[in-house]
Amino acid sequence: MFDKIKKKFSEIFSKENEIKSNNIENERNNENVPGIKENKTENKNVKVIKRDEIEENIEESLLESDVTFDAAEEITESLKNNLGKIKRKMDYNIIQDQLKIVIKDIINKNNDSSIDILNVNKKPYIILFLGINGTGKTTTIAKMAYFLKNNNRKVVISASDTFRAGAIEQLSILGDNINVEVIKHDFKSDPASVAYDTIDHARARNIDYVLIDSAGRMNTNKNLLDEMKKIKRVAKPDLTLLVLDAMIGQDVIEQANAFSKEINYDGIILTKLDTDAKGGAIISISTEIKKPILFIGTGQDMDDLMRFDVNWYLNKIFSS
Repeated sequence: MFDKIKKKFSEIFSKENEIKSNNIENERNNENVPGIKENKTENKNVKVIKRDEIEENIEESLLESDVTFDAAEEITESLKNNLGKIKRKMDYNIIQDQLKIVIKDIINKNNDSSIDILNVNKKPYIILFLGINGTGKTTTIAKMAYFLKNNNRKVVISASDTFRAGAIEQLSILGDNINVEVIKHDFKSDPASVAYDTIDHARARNIDYVLIDSAGRMNTNKNLLDEMKKIKRVAKPDLTLLVLDAMIGQDVIEQANAFSKEINYDGIILTKLDTDAKGGAIISISTEIKKPILFIGTGQDMDDLMRFDVNWYLNKIFSS
């Protein structure tokens, strides 16, 4: 997972230059970087990075890892500001620690920690899922149902992607596997009617959550767009989540912006992180889309859905 960005950072932060302390005195601006003390240990090997390598190497590593240009530029500028005025070389540990802080701040800035689907004050709590075909949306809905059920919540699923018979069948099978009821109508029936009937079913049976599938949005299919908007009008969801595929890299930005123009959403579920070699999609989404990443998909099993944790992400991309 995240092998590309992990490798690039490892290359930057693993260079060892043998330098005696008397050759590097005053080469780190200790006053401008809190916590740095002048190293006066004689004949000690010190890992350092040259000043002119910091910006170039870090920005290049980010770009090669599917971080957008604007996001990479914002990170490197923030890093330089955090480091203050430095001279020719700096201890690599300081650079790495400050880079972690910068990335964490950028991600946290756009993640709304107030959204907690396990602690809601409405029943049924209605969640609408958006996303194009192939993102893993249908499987993610089943994973979410499994997550809620394992937290002692009662759940029902609305098979409102009626434009694909396969989607109805897939949800039905997944629902059976996790013992969660799926409300469905016939192929090509009105998706909003399925959502309405599912909500009515949940109210009558005191069910906690309604999870609504929807048709994969296609740029050229106005009917699908209109149906999604109709589902939202009828269902009045409490939370609308966009499911994005981490494997498509910077294209997630285009997809997310395309949805924003047509139908508003509250947060993002990023799937297929177990097969994401580059690892920069999380940074790009946080910087460019400015919507919180609430959950991430980390595998094929039903329990491979976890709430997004920025510290988990940082540990992954900076691990050796």
